[in-house]
Amino acid sequence: MAIAFTFPGQGSQSVGMGKDLAEAFPEARAVFEEVDEALGQKLSAVMWEGPEDMLTLTANAQPALMAVSIAAIRVLESRGLSLKDKVAYVAGHSLGEYSALCAAGSFSLADTARLLRIRGNAMQAAVPVGAGAMAAIIGLEQGDVEAVCAEASAIGPCQIANDNGGGQLVISGEKAAVEKAAGLATDKGAKRAILLPVSAPFHSALMAPAAEAMGEALAGVAINDPVVPLIANVRAAPVSDAKEIAALLVEQVTGQVRWRETIEWFAKNGVATLYEVGSGKVLTGLARRIDKSVTGIAINTPADVDAALSAILS
Repeated sequence: MAIAFTFPGQGSQSVGMGKDLAEAFPEARAVFEEVDEALGQKLSAVMWEGPEDMLTLTANAQPALMAVSIAAIRVLESRGLSLKDKVAYVAGHSLGEYSALCAAGSFSLADTARLLRIRGNAMQAAVPVGAGAMAAIIGLEQGDVEAVCAEASAIGPCQIANDNGGGQLVISGEKAAVEKAAGLATDKGAKRAILLPVSAPFHSALMAPAAEAMGEALAGVAINDPVVPLIANVRAAPVSDAKEIAALLVEQVTGQVRWRETIEWFAKNGVATLYEVGSGKVLTGLARRIDKSVTGIAINTPADVDAALSAILS
Protein backbone atom coordinates (compact mmCIF):
# COMPACT_ATOMS: atom_id res chain seq x y z
CA MET A 1 0.00 0.00 0.00
CA ALA A 2 1.17 3.50 -0.83
CA ILE A 3 2.04 6.34 1.52
CA ALA A 4 1.48 10.10 1.19
CA PHE A 5 3.02 13.07 2.97
CA THR A 6 0.68 15.80 4.23
CA PHE A 7 1.66 19.24 5.50
CA PRO A 8 -0.18 21.26 8.18
CA GLY A 9 -1.76 24.68 7.84
CA GLN A 10 -2.24 27.71 10.05
CA GLY A 11 -3.31 26.89 13.58
CA SER A 12 -0.68 24.16 13.98
CA GLN A 13 1.98 26.62 15.12
CA SER A 14 3.34 26.65 18.66
CA VAL A 15 6.29 28.38 20.33
CA GLY A 16 9.25 26.01 20.34
CA MET A 17 8.26 24.13 17.18
CA GLY A 18 11.20 22.74 15.25
CA LYS A 19 13.78 23.59 17.92
CA ASP A 20 14.48 19.96 18.81
CA LEU A 21 14.99 19.16 15.11
CA ALA A 22 17.45 22.05 14.77
CA GLU A 23 19.36 20.93 17.85
CA ALA A 24 19.51 17.29 16.73
CA PHE A 25 20.18 17.63 12.99
CA PRO A 26 22.44 20.05 11.07
CA GLU A 27 20.24 19.63 7.97
CA ALA A 28 17.26 21.01 9.92
CA ARG A 29 19.32 23.86 11.33
CA ALA A 30 20.37 24.82 7.80
CA VAL A 31 16.71 25.09 6.74
CA PHE A 32 15.87 27.56 9.52
CA GLU A 33 18.98 29.60 8.71
CA GLU A 34 18.08 29.75 5.03
CA VAL A 35 14.50 30.86 5.80
CA ASP A 36 15.82 33.56 8.16
CA GLU A 37 18.14 34.79 5.40
CA ALA A 38 15.43 34.71 2.70
CA LEU A 39 13.10 36.84 4.85
CA GLY A 40 15.75 39.14 6.30
CA GLN A 41 14.34 38.33 9.74
CA LYS A 42 15.34 36.05 12.60
CA LEU A 43 12.07 34.15 12.26
CA SER A 44 13.61 31.12 13.99
CA ALA A 45 13.98 33.21 17.18
CA VAL A 46 10.25 34.05 17.09
CA MET A 47 9.47 30.37 16.50
CA TRP A 48 11.55 29.13 19.42
CA GLU A 49 11.25 31.96 21.93
CA GLY A 50 7.99 33.71 21.03
CA PRO A 51 6.14 35.78 21.94
CA GLU A 52 3.20 33.65 20.84
CA ASP A 53 1.17 36.59 19.48
CA MET A 54 4.05 37.45 17.15
CA LEU A 55 4.35 33.86 15.91
CA THR A 56 0.58 33.73 15.37
CA LEU A 57 0.67 36.72 12.99
CA THR A 58 -0.30 35.34 9.58
CA ALA A 59 2.82 36.72 7.90
CA ASN A 60 5.03 34.87 10.42
CA ALA A 61 3.01 31.70 11.01
CA GLN A 62 2.87 30.74 7.34
CA PRO A 63 6.63 30.67 6.55
CA ALA A 64 7.37 29.35 10.06
CA LEU A 65 5.14 26.30 9.65
CA MET A 66 6.64 25.63 6.24
CA ALA A 67 10.17 25.84 7.70
CA VAL A 68 9.42 23.12 10.30
CA SER A 69 7.95 20.85 7.62
CA ILE A 70 10.89 21.26 5.26
CA ALA A 71 13.38 20.84 8.11
CA ALA A 72 11.86 17.41 8.79
CA ILE A 73 11.89 16.59 5.06
CA ARG A 74 15.58 17.51 4.71
CA VAL A 75 16.47 15.29 7.66
CA LEU A 76 14.53 12.36 6.18
CA GLU A 77 16.23 12.90 2.82
CA SER A 78 19.69 13.10 4.36
CA ARG A 79 19.08 9.69 5.89
CA GLY A 80 18.16 7.99 2.66
CA LEU A 81 14.49 8.73 2.06
CA SER A 82 13.64 9.67 -1.54
CA LEU A 83 10.22 11.23 -1.98
CA LYS A 84 10.22 10.22 -5.63
CA ASP A 85 10.84 6.55 -4.78
CA LYS A 86 8.92 6.11 -1.53
CA VAL A 87 6.05 8.63 -1.48
CA ALA A 88 3.08 8.38 -3.86
CA TYR A 89 1.52 11.82 -3.30
CA VAL A 90 1.84 15.04 -1.32
CA ALA A 91 -0.90 17.36 -0.05
CA GLY A 92 -1.05 20.34 2.28
CA HIS A 93 -3.82 22.13 4.14
CA SER A 94 -4.02 25.72 2.81
CA LEU A 95 -0.50 27.18 3.31
CA GLY A 96 0.65 23.56 3.71
CA GLU A 97 0.20 23.21 -0.03
CA TYR A 98 3.30 25.41 -0.43
CA SER A 99 5.22 23.19 2.00
CA ALA A 100 4.14 20.14 -0.01
CA LEU A 101 5.32 21.74 -3.25
CA CYS A 102 8.65 22.77 -1.73
CA ALA A 103 9.16 19.21 -0.48
CA ALA A 104 8.33 17.88 -3.95
CA GLY A 105 10.81 20.21 -5.65
CA SER A 106 8.38 22.64 -7.29
CA PHE A 107 9.75 25.66 -5.37
CA SER A 108 13.11 26.45 -3.83
CA LEU A 109 13.10 26.88 -0.06
CA ALA A 110 13.93 30.59 -0.26
CA ASP A 111 11.19 31.24 -2.83
CA THR A 112 8.66 29.31 -0.72
CA ALA A 113 9.49 31.39 2.35
CA ARG A 114 9.15 34.65 0.41
CA LEU A 115 5.91 33.53 -1.28
CA LEU A 116 4.37 32.68 2.09
CA ARG A 117 5.42 36.02 3.56
CA ILE A 118 3.74 37.76 0.59
CA ARG A 119 0.70 35.50 0.98
CA GLY A 120 0.38 36.18 4.70
CA ASN A 121 0.69 39.94 4.28
CA ALA A 122 -1.70 39.99 1.31
CA MET A 123 -4.35 37.94 3.10
CA GLN A 124 -4.15 40.19 6.16
CA ALA A 125 -4.34 43.37 4.05
CA ALA A 126 -7.23 42.19 1.85
CA VAL A 127 -9.94 42.96 4.41
CA PRO A 128 -9.96 45.51 7.27
CA VAL A 129 -9.60 43.85 10.67
CA GLY A 130 -13.04 43.08 12.07
CA ALA A 131 -14.84 43.29 8.71
CA GLY A 132 -14.63 39.56 8.04
CA ALA A 133 -15.18 36.43 10.10
CA MET A 134 -15.00 32.64 10.03
CA ALA A 135 -17.10 30.10 11.90
CA ALA A 136 -16.96 26.35 12.40
CA ILE A 137 -20.27 24.59 11.77
CA ILE A 138 -20.35 21.18 13.46
CA GLY A 139 -22.83 18.41 12.83
CA LEU A 140 -24.58 19.67 9.70
CA GLU A 141 -24.51 18.18 6.20
CA GLN A 142 -22.60 20.05 3.51
CA GLY A 143 -25.76 20.74 1.49
CA ASP A 144 -27.40 22.36 4.50
CA VAL A 145 -24.33 24.51 5.17
CA GLU A 146 -24.27 25.58 1.51
CA ALA A 147 -27.95 26.52 1.85
CA VAL A 148 -27.43 28.70 4.94
CA CYS A 149 -24.44 30.39 3.27
CA ALA A 150 -26.58 31.11 0.21
CA GLU A 151 -29.31 32.61 2.39
CA ALA A 152 -26.84 34.69 4.40
CA SER A 153 -25.19 35.93 1.19
CA ALA A 154 -28.17 38.27 0.77
CA ILE A 155 -26.40 40.59 3.22
CA GLY A 156 -22.78 39.90 2.25
CA PRO A 157 -20.34 37.29 0.90
CA CYS A 158 -20.42 33.97 2.81
CA GLN A 159 -19.17 30.56 1.68
CA ILE A 160 -17.66 27.27 2.82
CA ALA A 161 -13.92 27.81 3.30
CA ASN A 162 -12.78 24.41 4.63
CA ASP A 163 -14.38 20.99 4.55
CA ASN A 164 -12.33 19.39 7.30
CA GLY A 165 -14.40 16.22 7.57
CA GLY A 166 -15.77 14.60 10.67
CA GLY A 167 -18.86 16.80 10.41
CA GLN A 168 -16.88 20.03 10.60
CA LEU A 169 -17.25 22.71 7.94
CA VAL A 170 -15.73 26.17 8.25
CA ILE A 171 -17.51 29.14 6.67
CA SER A 172 -15.95 32.48 5.83
CA GLY A 173 -16.97 35.91 4.60
CA GLU A 174 -18.33 39.26 5.71
CA LYS A 175 -18.82 39.32 9.48
CA ALA A 176 -22.56 40.03 9.50
CA ALA A 177 -23.21 37.34 6.87
CA VAL A 178 -21.14 34.73 8.71
CA GLU A 179 -22.93 35.51 11.98
CA LYS A 180 -26.29 35.19 10.20
CA ALA A 181 -25.25 31.88 8.61
CA ALA A 182 -24.08 30.56 11.99
CA GLY A 183 -27.46 31.38 13.50
CA LEU A 184 -29.29 29.75 10.58
CA ALA A 185 -27.08 26.66 10.94
CA THR A 186 -28.06 26.34 14.60
CA ASP A 187 -31.72 26.64 13.60
CA LYS A 188 -31.21 23.84 11.06
CA GLY A 189 -29.87 21.53 13.75
CA ALA A 190 -26.11 22.08 13.82
CA LYS A 191 -24.60 20.77 17.07
CA ARG A 192 -22.46 23.89 17.32
CA ALA A 193 -21.72 27.03 15.33
CA ILE A 194 -18.58 28.69 16.70
CA LEU A 195 -17.05 31.97 15.56
CA LEU A 196 -13.29 31.43 15.19
CA PRO A 197 -10.56 33.73 16.55
CA VAL A 198 -9.04 34.54 13.15
CA SER A 199 -7.67 37.80 11.81
CA ALA A 200 -9.26 37.61 8.34
CA PRO A 201 -11.93 35.72 6.35
CA PHE A 202 -9.59 33.24 4.66
CA HIS A 203 -10.68 31.21 1.61
CA SER A 204 -13.55 33.53 0.77
CA ALA A 205 -14.35 35.87 -2.12
CA LEU A 206 -13.18 38.75 0.10
CA MET A 207 -9.63 37.47 -0.40
CA ALA A 208 -9.69 38.46 -4.10
CA PRO A 209 -6.99 41.18 -3.64
CA ALA A 210 -4.72 38.55 -2.05
CA ALA A 211 -5.36 36.16 -4.93
CA GLU A 212 -4.29 38.90 -7.34
CA ALA A 213 -1.13 39.51 -5.31
CA MET A 214 -0.29 35.80 -5.35
CA GLY A 215 -0.81 35.65 -9.10
CA GLU A 216 1.81 38.37 -9.52
CA ALA A 217 4.19 36.77 -6.99
CA LEU A 218 3.94 33.31 -8.53
CA ALA A 219 4.59 34.72 -11.99
CA GLY A 220 7.96 35.92 -10.72
CA VAL A 221 9.36 32.61 -9.42
CA ALA A 222 10.59 29.41 -11.03
CA ILE A 223 8.09 26.56 -10.64
CA ASN A 224 9.03 22.97 -11.50
CA ASP A 225 6.75 19.99 -11.98
CA PRO A 226 6.65 18.19 -8.59
CA VAL A 227 8.54 14.90 -8.34
CA VAL A 228 5.31 13.31 -7.04
CA PRO A 229 1.75 14.49 -7.77
CA LEU A 230 0.09 17.07 -5.52
CA ILE A 231 -3.49 16.50 -4.41
CA ALA A 232 -4.65 20.10 -4.80
CA ASN A 233 -6.86 21.78 -2.17
CA VAL A 234 -9.41 23.22 -4.57
CA ARG A 235 -9.64 20.10 -6.72
CA ALA A 236 -9.11 17.16 -4.32
CA ALA A 237 -7.43 15.40 -7.24
CA PRO A 238 -3.83 14.95 -8.42
CA VAL A 239 -1.98 17.57 -10.45
CA SER A 240 1.62 17.47 -11.70
CA ASP A 241 1.88 20.34 -14.17
CA ALA A 242 3.72 23.42 -12.88
CA LYS A 243 1.57 25.96 -14.77
CA GLU A 244 -1.62 24.30 -13.60
CA ILE A 245 -0.31 24.25 -10.02
CA ALA A 246 0.37 28.01 -10.14
CA ALA A 247 -3.20 28.68 -11.30
CA LEU A 248 -4.63 26.44 -8.57
CA LEU A 249 -2.56 28.21 -5.89
CA VAL A 250 -4.14 31.50 -6.95
CA GLU A 251 -7.60 29.92 -6.97
CA GLN A 252 -6.93 28.45 -3.51
CA VAL A 253 -6.77 31.92 -1.89
CA THR A 254 -10.51 32.47 -2.46
CA GLY A 255 -11.50 28.81 -2.91
CA GLN A 256 -12.45 25.94 -0.64
CA VAL A 257 -9.92 23.63 1.02
CA ARG A 258 -11.51 20.26 0.20
CA TRP A 259 -9.67 18.27 2.86
CA ARG A 260 -12.34 15.64 3.51
CA GLU A 261 -12.46 14.81 -0.19
CA THR A 262 -8.65 14.73 -0.30
CA ILE A 263 -8.48 12.08 2.43
CA GLU A 264 -11.30 10.14 0.79
CA TRP A 265 -9.39 10.28 -2.51
CA PHE A 266 -6.32 8.83 -0.79
CA ALA A 267 -8.39 6.00 0.72
CA LYS A 268 -9.90 5.13 -2.66
CA ASN A 269 -6.55 5.18 -4.44
CA GLY A 270 -4.48 2.81 -2.37
CA VAL A 271 -2.93 5.19 0.18
CA ALA A 272 -2.95 3.45 3.55
CA THR A 273 -0.66 5.74 5.56
CA LEU A 274 -0.51 9.53 5.76
CA TYR A 275 2.59 11.02 7.35
CA GLU A 276 1.89 14.54 8.65
CA VAL A 277 5.24 16.32 8.27
CA GLY A 278 5.69 19.38 10.49
CA SER A 279 4.25 21.01 13.58
CA GLY A 280 1.35 19.48 15.49
CA LYS A 281 -1.01 16.60 14.80
CA VAL A 282 -4.12 18.35 13.45
CA LEU A 283 -4.18 16.55 10.10
CA THR A 284 -3.51 13.19 11.76
CA GLY A 285 -6.62 13.72 13.88
CA LEU A 286 -8.70 14.78 10.88
CA ALA A 287 -7.63 11.72 8.88
CA ARG A 288 -8.79 9.45 11.69
CA ARG A 289 -12.21 11.10 11.73
CA ILE A 290 -12.64 11.07 7.96
CA ASP A 291 -11.66 7.50 7.05
CA LYS A 292 -10.55 4.89 9.57
CA SER A 293 -8.91 2.81 6.81
CA VAL A 294 -6.21 5.49 6.56
CA THR A 295 -3.57 5.65 9.29
CA GLY A 296 -2.21 9.09 10.21
CA ILE A 297 1.30 9.41 11.71
CA ALA A 298 2.91 12.72 12.72
CA ILE A 299 6.57 13.52 12.05
CA ASN A 300 7.72 16.49 14.11
CA THR A 301 10.34 15.29 16.63
CA PRO A 302 13.70 13.50 16.25
CA ALA A 303 12.05 10.32 17.59
CA ASP A 304 9.28 10.64 14.99
CA VAL A 305 11.92 10.98 12.25
CA ASP A 306 13.64 7.77 13.40
CA ALA A 307 10.34 5.88 13.59
CA ALA A 308 9.25 7.05 10.14
CA LEU A 309 12.57 6.11 8.55
CA SER A 310 12.42 2.68 10.14
CA ALA A 311 8.88 2.11 8.86
CA ILE A 312 9.29 3.56 5.37
CA LEU A 313 12.74 2.20 4.52
CA SER A 314 12.27 -1.27 6.01
